Amino acid sequence: MGVRAYVVGGVVRDYFLGRHCTDIDIVCVGDPQTQHSVGIAVAKAVAQSIRPDKQVSVFRNFGTASFIYHYDEQVWQMEFVGARRESYNRDSRKPIVEDGTLEDDQNRRDFTINAMAASLNEDSFGQLVDPFGGIRDLDRGILRTPLDPDITFSDDPLRMMRAVRFAAQLGFDILPETFNAIQRNAGRIEIVSKERIATELNKILLSPKPSIGLDLMQRSGLMALIMPDFARLQGVESVGGRGHKDNFRHSLQVLDNVAANSDNLWLRWAAALHDIGKPATKRYDEQMGWTFHGHEAKGSRMVKRIFASLKLPLDGKMRYVQKLVLLHMRPIVLSEDIVTDSAVRRLLFEAGDDIDDLMLLCEADITSKNEEKVRRYLKNFQLVRQKLVELEERDRIRNFQPPVSGEDIMKTFGIGPCQEIGVIKDAIKDAILDGKIPNEREAAWQMMLDEAEKIGLHPVSQ
Repeated sequence: MGVRAYVVGGVVRDYFLGRHCTDIDIVCVGDPQTQHSVGIAVAKAVAQSIRPDKQVSVFRNFGTASFIYHYDEQVWQMEFVGARRESYNRDSRKPIVEDGTLEDDQNRRDFTINAMAASLNEDSFGQLVDPFGGIRDLDRGILRTPLDPDITFSDDPLRMMRAVRFAAQLGFDILPETFNAIQRNAGRIEIVSKERIATELNKILLSPKPSIGLDLMQRSGLMALIMPDFARLQGVESVGGRGHKDNFRHSLQVLDNVAANSDNLWLRWAAALHDIGKPATKRYDEQMGWTFHGHEAKGSRMVKRIFASLKLPLDGKMRYVQKLVLLHMRPIVLSEDIVTDSAVRRLLFEAGDDIDDLMLLCEADITSKNEEKVRRYLKNFQLVRQKLVELEERDRIRNFQPPVSGEDIMKTFGIGPCQEIGVIKDAIKDAILDGKIPNEREAAWQMMLDEAEKIGLHPVSQ
């Protein structure tokens, strides 16, 4: 077609890092008269060569086209674009796009390691075009911008979050002058949509060591703007030489501990937010020192506001995080005391199917530098886990529904919805959880009759 084409960006970077990448970006350079549509034309030709009826998604305003390619049992996202240059208005991260050269296209990239291109034409196949030394920066593990970092980050502030994310994902260092520019331009993040920020945050949390990204957000000033509640965790206050631990550092350690054992994004969110209620509940007592009474309940209530502010889902995923934040102290309290069947039944009842994740979070929460204390906690956690298995096998408490329903009570005593029904159901539930009666309908039915008699209810004649 007389077009110069280059694979560019992440796929080139990941090739040299030995990482698998299925998002393929191809820049096309053609006749200046048709430059805006050259990417679309090449995309259609490539798609047709795969299958004549292959569907192509076209975005004419941007001169881009893409399609999904199923090959080698994998799904590849192929995107084609004509080479372009971009300019920005101060109050928007949406660029003004114009046709350009390959050099223009590389200039607009966020980091040198993402600005490399490799030729796809037969006469120069695989030839690397690396005007900013991206290969050298890959070898050094450095993140820096191709052009002036202040311009790069001011033009598109999401690039600051991407810098943090790549540092966490790849274990790279952000060049000091680049990081300083993030600090200077942090306030520009406010023009970026919450959805885009949340996407980057989720990728940071899913990285091998999420603490790297969250620490960089804190030090750059981004955290205070994006998640101020989390930023407020940092710091140690002392009274009479008695200080509490830095809950920001502690939260990062708990998050890394969870990340070492689980890829569950929402469990990682629960780890990050498990102590979010501590600043609001911090008190100093002459006898007890620093206390955070009720921080788990306060933190659980804060989760919805934090998720809403970031446009994260307010569905079962949020409720799962709320539950783990609310319950995260319960296994710890159990492990400090005698592990009673009743307490373990109640924990299993409240945690339901999330009990294993809760136990994982609680074990991650043991970050004391006192090795003996850590050994004692972990040993007691094993006792709790063993009890959980034994009681679940025997009593079937996980996600348990009372053997007697509200409808049973109304029908038996000829009453409508009322407070007494809740009193009877709670009594049956408590008796089962305390081990006073088995989790069986016959025993629960008899207790229903006994409790009803206490409050003056009598069965109607059948």
